[in-house]
Amino acid sequence: MRRNLIIGIFTTIVACIIYSCQSAQQLEQDRYYVNGRDIYIAHCQNCHGAKGEGLGELAPPLTDTVFLKENKKQLAGYIKYGLEGPITVGGIVYDEKMPAEDNMADIDIAQLIVYITNTFGNNQGMYTTEQVASDLKNFK
Repeated sequence: MRRNLIIGIFTTIVACIIYSCQSAQQLEQDRYYVNGRDIYIAHCQNCHGAKGEGLGELAPPLTDTVFLKENKKQLAGYIKYGLEGPITVGGIVYDEKMPAEDNMADIDIAQLIVYITNTFGNNQGMYTTEQVASDLKNFK
């Protein structure tokens, strides 16, 4: 009886440890997310809003998961080089210029994209500096 109790307690402790540990990849994504939030507050929140709601007809919301998924490979370019010309988000056309953040490093862009694509109803996972470099190289 006592042996079964000890085995049960030991098994429970081991299970708790296993479930509470995060993978290295998840820890990296969490770090990117937190840093991305700070970058968002400093560079993006003024136009896109604290809750990603956008700014009327001037700045699109970041709550449209479809737009962000369909344009994920373009996001680094939009951030780095800005955006001119009309885009349609959630059925609304936005035609205001988004300023370039051309001094932003690839790591900052990656962290910002992790934050944006995992907040405001979005859940798209990790985005690396290697993806930023590749997407910027192929930006249209």
